[in-house]
Formats: sequence, C-alpha cells, structure tokens
Amino acid sequence: MVTTQAKNIRIIYMGTPDFAVEPLKLLVENGYNVVAVVTVPDKPAGRGQKLQQSAVKIYAQTVNLPVLQPYKLKDEKFLNAVCNYDAELFIVVAFRMLPEIVWQIPPLGTFNLHASLLPQYRGAAPINHAIINGETITGVTTFFINNEIDAGKIIFSEKVEIKHSDNAGTLHDKLMKTGAALVLKTVDSIACNNIDLQQQSENKNLKPAPKIFKETCKIKWDRTPEEIYNFIRGLSPYPAAWCEFTGSDKQTVSAKIYSAAYDNTEHNLPFGTLKSDGKTFLKIACNGGFINILDIHLAGKKRLPVREFLAGFRDMENYLIK
Repeated sequence: MVTTQAKNIRIIYMGTPDFAVEPLKLLVENGYNVVAVVTVPDKPAGRGQKLQQSAVKIYAQTVNLPVLQPYKLKDEKFLNAVCNYDAELFIVVAFRMLPEIVWQIPPLGTFNLHASLLPQYRGAAPINHAIINGETITGVTTFFINNEIDAGKIIFSEKVEIKHSDNAGTLHDKLMKTGAALVLKTVDSIACNNIDLQQQSENKNLKPAPKIFKETCKIKWDRTPEEIYNFIRGLSPYPAAWCEFTGSDKQTVSAKIYSAAYDNTEHNLPFGTLKSDGKTFLKIACNGGFINILDIHLAGKKRLPVREFLAGFRDMENYLIK
C-alpha cells in the first residue's frame, strides 16, 4: 500500500532496457510521483539504421512522462533540466554509471536496483554469470549509489531461486518482477525513514559479473558437461553461446547454441567430436560426457530445433569443431 509520504516524493527514474520498464510501470500504476524519466539517446539499429528508442522511453511516452536523453551526464543543460524538476529521489535501474555530480542531487539520495544478492555479482551481467557459475539462488538488491560500482550501502534484498531449467531469459523475467516490487518497498521505506542500511562486506570470495563480449561466449569443449550446459543457458537467449564447425570443404561456419541437455557417459573421444544419427540428435564430446544440442542457429540460416536442422545437414559427423 502506498503511503502518503511516498506519494508526495518527487521521483526521477533512470533506466533503459525491458528490465527497467517493470519497476517504472509499477511506480506509475501505484500512484507514485514520477516527474521525469532519463534514458539513453535514440540509436540507429537494424539494416535500415532506423532510430530505435529504449524500452523505458517507449513506456514513458505511453503515460506522458517527460523524457530526458542526455549524451553526457555532466552536460550543464542536462544538469539544469534535472534540477528544475526539484526531485527528492532518483531511482536507477539498468542505466549508465552516474557521476557524483548527478547522484548527489536529490536530498533523499539515489538508489539502484541490481539483479544479484550484493556484494556477489557486481557488474554489468549478474544474471548471466550467476547461471554460468551454477548458482541455485540469486536475487535482487536495492542500494544507495556511491563512487564505486555496485558497492553502496544495501537497503533491501530479496532471494530468487534459479531452477536447473532456467536460462538467462527466464531468470531475467523472474528478477524483473521481484525487483519491481522491491523498488516500491524501498521507496516506501525511504519515505517513512524506516531503513536499516547494511555495509557491503568485502572478501576474497566475491564473484564478479563483468560485461560479456562475443569472444567470451565461445564454448570450450574441454569443460565438463554440466559446466557447458550452464554456460549455454547462462547466455541464452542473448548474447548466446557459440562454436565453429568446419566441413569437409574446409569452410568454417559459426553456430549459436540456445539450448542443450547433457549426460555424463564416459568416452575416449577427443573433445569436440560430433556424433549424430543424421535425424534426431547431435551431440558433442566434452570432458566427461556429451552435450546434446537442442536448439541451434547456424550463421546465415534460421534458428531451428536440432531435428529440423539435421534435415538439412545429415552429414554433421563429417564436420569438426573448432
């Protein structure tokens, strides 16, 4: 239930992708006073290079919220525009790192929603890395921003289970829903001055969540079946784990793997050896078993279930993995 104090707080909301839409939507629908939204500038995308708006901007326009799209967060015009809204609280969800000159503006502070149980998985890709590392529990955390990345004092956190069948997409959606509710809880508690801030611990066992690049998404077949399985689902549906196939014609093509299963059947095959009946299965030897490919996207082709893929590539056993 929204308190009177919370309704009266003037909020500027900062975010960009789909993950940031749900908290904003929940704030608006529950009567919180969001006075403006800050998001990234429109960017050209696709073959036609048409300007693409962020998911947060698209939603903000549907509810007639003012939208600011600065190229530089220290730009004087942007800072003046922000100050003119007299906001008391800034909320940041999946946005850029804020300079101190921005996050110090509101008298009630600036808090961030992060998709992990801080201090674990600080960084740009906490959802992906939690699954890749085989975690069974993750969560969301709200914290006040300071000069260090994801290291400010914790306001609230909420645990979320990672199922063995989850991938980055399904976990994203669960954390998005839980995180949206946590944002509202955080605003209410700040409004009532009912928060017990927790300093983040620092130790050698913290696991980072750095930004993911294409080269780091390549599958290493010398890993165990479960490690590769976690790697594939931790990168699915985006940016997707990938490997390279080389045919008898010596041509190499890359393929994204979106889903897989694994078994721990022992073998003496070189890592990366392909096995297939040409109709129903395609499996790849790894360290201590096999990875069974279920959903594959060969470069230049359509994304297909493995049975449909094999209908056009019955000689997969003649290919080599790079």
